[in-house]
Amino acid sequence: MQTVQTALWVVVLLVALAILFDFMNGFHDAANSIATVVSTGVLKPAQAVLFAAFFNVVAIFVFHLSVAATVGKGIVQPGVVDTHVVFGALVGAITWNVVTWYYGIPSSSSHALIGGIVGAVIAKAGAGSLVSAGILKTVAFIFVSPLLGFLLGSAMMVLVAWLFRRTRPNKVDKWFRRLQLVSAGAYSLGHGGNDAQKTIGIIWLLLIATGYASAADASPPTWTIVSCYLAIGLGTMFGGWRIVKTMGQKITKLKPVGGFCAETGGALTLFLATALGIPVSTTHTITGAIVGVGSTQRASAVRWGVAGNIIWAWVLTIPASAFVAAMAYWVSLQLY
Repeated sequence: MQTVQTALWVVVLLVALAILFDFMNGFHDAANSIATVVSTGVLKPAQAVLFAAFFNVVAIFVFHLSVAATVGKGIVQPGVVDTHVVFGALVGAITWNVVTWYYGIPSSSSHALIGGIVGAVIAKAGAGSLVSAGILKTVAFIFVSPLLGFLLGSAMMVLVAWLFRRTRPNKVDKWFRRLQLVSAGAYSLGHGGNDAQKTIGIIWLLLIATGYASAADASPPTWTIVSCYLAIGLGTMFGGWRIVKTMGQKITKLKPVGGFCAETGGALTLFLATALGIPVSTTHTITGAIVGVGSTQRASAVRWGVAGNIIWAWVLTIPASAFVAAMAYWVSLQLY
């Protein structure tokens, strides 16, 4: 009886740590949802975070749990995960999020979590315990999601410029200030739908590993779904303001029409990835879309040095979080 109680106590602490990561995911990635709508002056910062948080939570009613299933069952071989692996994965992801938030770098919470899982699993059982299909799919979209965001954002900008070529600029600005509310809402919906499911997936992984859920279950317990969507919404409400400035102004200067095109291109990318069950980076996606919009004006409109620094953070995210996760895994073995 004592062993079961101890196991439950550990599981409860790890679930709390996962919810903390989910909150930080929303906090860290709030910039992805609100930077464009704030930088264009369509919404004030306080209004924008409440707006984005609302749509983060509403996503619970829109998307199937395809991404949660990928993280929960498609990254690691059955039977490998234990509480030490989950602890290492979460510590690795949270550490990388804190470091990049402190320096105002828009990195990927999603890939930090995947990197954390990979690092902890390799530390325990080697690379052979990973599911190559799930890993390759996730890694491929490190490149595909910003590229698709870039293409859709730039295509939207070109299309809008052609459609409104004879319309007065002040009239275009007025229309797109309203339309940007639609695009920002859609992007926040995609952000909540893809990102909240990653934490649902790792909690599901934990529950299966500790016997509190069955691998045969079609979906995780309802309480995990509700708590993760609420946590990411609350995190977004508090907002990672250090990153908002980088996303909204340092990459390129945006007007409402550009913000609309970037958010729409990013939202379409997120909807597609979520439907396919692929855990993608909302940071990569919106950055690619913003760069795409800026590049349609002229190449010099994009601050390529800032974009280059962001790309370096993307490259380092998985190995850095994997390394910290491996260290945390070994530490946890000594703790309990």
